[in-house]
Amino acid sequence: MKRTSIGSWAYTIGPYADNPVDFETVCTKLKELGFDGVELGGFPPHPNPDDLPEKSQRDELVGKMKEWGLDFSGLAANLWGEELINTADQSKYIAEFAKNAQFCEDVGIKGIRVDCVQPPTILDDVDYDTAFQRVTETWKKCCPIAADHGLYITWECEPGFAFNKPSDAVKILDAIPNENFGLQYDTCHGQMVAVNGSRHYGEKEILPGGQLEFISMVSGRINHIHLIDSDNKCHKDDNGEDETSSHPPFGDGVLDFDEIVPALAKEKLPHDWWTIDLCFWPNAWDATAKCKKALDELVAKYG
Repeated sequence: MKRTSIGSWAYTIGPYADNPVDFETVCTKLKELGFDGVELGGFPPHPNPDDLPEKSQRDELVGKMKEWGLDFSGLAANLWGEELINTADQSKYIAEFAKNAQFCEDVGIKGIRVDCVQPPTILDDVDYDTAFQRVTETWKKCCPIAADHGLYITWECEPGFAFNKPSDAVKILDAIPNENFGLQYDTCHGQMVAVNGSRHYGEKEILPGGQLEFISMVSGRINHIHLIDSDNKCHKDDNGEDETSSHPPFGDGVLDFDEIVPALAKEKLPHDWWTIDLCFWPNAWDATAKCKKALDELVAKYG
C-alpha cells in the first residue's frame, strides 16, 4: 500500500510567502489528517541545511518527526539561487547539492529533487547543445555524490524551466543512465508539457496520446510521483506572465485520474510514496483535507 505525503512548500511560497504556515503546525495537521509523511521544501521557514547546520539540530528534527509520527518522503532542495545553464562553472551548484545531500542523510531523507533552475527563455542566451551539456554533465557529477549519501535524484520536468518538452525528458534521461537518477512525474506538469505544450521553446511539442504517451516515453525511469489536478493553465508570475503549472486540488481540474494513475502505478519506484503537490495554490491549507481524501481513494484503487 502506498504511503501518502504532501509538499510543505505549498504553505510557504506564493500566496503564503508573507504569512507561511510553520513546520510544526503543518506536521501536526498532516498527522491529524492521516498522512504518513511530508515532503520537505528545504528552505526557510521550514527546516533546511543552512538553518540546521549542526548534526545535533538535525537529530532534534528527526526526534520531532518521530513524535509527530511522520516520515520524510523527499527533499525539494533549495538550488534556485545557483547558476546551472548560464555559466560554464557549475562548481557552486555542485557544492550546494552536496550540502543538501548531507542534510538528507542526516535526517533520513532518501530522495532529492532537482530542476533546470533557469527558465526556458535562457535558450535565447545559451544555445541548446551547450545548455544541454551543462545540465547533464552537472547532474552526472551529482549522481555519485547522491549515491554516497544513499540518495536517488529525481528531476522534475515542468513548464517553468528549460528542457520541458517530452523529447527533452527522454534525451536527458538517456544522457544520464545512472541508476539513482530519474524523472519526477507530476500529473499537473505532465498535462502542461505533453498536452498543452506550455512554455516550450520554439515549436510546441504536443503528444497525440497525451499524458499516457508521455508516461510510456519515460517508463522505467520515473522514480518519484506527484499527484494533483490540472486546469490546463499556468500559475502567473508577478508580471502576469505564465510561470509554471497551476496545481488545483483534485476535482477542480480536468484530469482523468482513473486513466493516468493506473499507468503510473505500474512504475517501479525505489520507495512507496505518492505525494500531493499544491504549489502556488492560493488556498492550499484549506484544500489539504479534500486532497487527502481524494488521494486515499486513489491509493485504495491503484496503490
